[in-house]
Amino acid sequence: MNLNRKLAAEFFGTAILVFFACGVATLMFGFGFDGGSVAAGIVATALAFGLVLMGLIYTIGSVSGCHVNPAVTIGALVAGRIQLGEAIGYWVAQFLGGIAGALVLWLTLSGSPAYSRTQTGLGADGYGSLSMTHLNVGSAFLVEVILTAVFIFVILAVTSKAGHPAIVGIAIGLTLTVIHLVGIALTGTSVNPARSFGPALIVGGEALKQVWLFIVAPLVGGILGALANVALHGKETA
Repeated sequence: MNLNRKLAAEFFGTAILVFFACGVATLMFGFGFDGGSVAAGIVATALAFGLVLMGLIYTIGSVSGCHVNPAVTIGALVAGRIQLGEAIGYWVAQFLGGIAGALVLWLTLSGSPAYSRTQTGLGADGYGSLSMTHLNVGSAFLVEVILTAVFIFVILAVTSKAGHPAIVGIAIGLTLTVIHLVGIALTGTSVNPARSFGPALIVGGEALKQVWLFIVAPLVGGILGALANVALHGKETA
């Protein structure tokens, strides 16, 4: 497959994920459309992330593999499914896509008089005062590493040569949904540096100061998840 097509798919896929899924998160928790029920907001947001990714897998998976996540790409690199040069291109496309998705979401929501970039936000992740449970930095880092490692392990397992292509999107989408059900109240749930960086860049302030954690921890988790997969299933060549 042409590399430019792969990079375009990663760019637009990541942008779509951020626009729709972070859009739901913003509507739920920023605008208060959860109706005062945090549980309802968490479920709606978790489903948004899972369902959007599920749809993307079935639409651009055959083009780029539908990583739309630097942690997935680093996991694929460690597992031997992608070469370093291609992985770097994927990372650039994903981060640019995350920024583009967040920018379009911000421009869209800015049309509402009820929207405030600093108060309503864009579904950015965070710890301490930005965490629903006020999780400290150490615990937030650990949570993101664990959740990402599990996510990458599942992705590599179901997309292996022994996997079943028809259920890939369902398995990965539902896994991401469950991960968000656990993680939203803790850190907002990143497991995806590009998803975190775009909204944090637009919102700025404390969200931008804290975004380093949501870049580093998911990448560490991606490596650990890939190593676990290789240990159990062996390494596949790209």
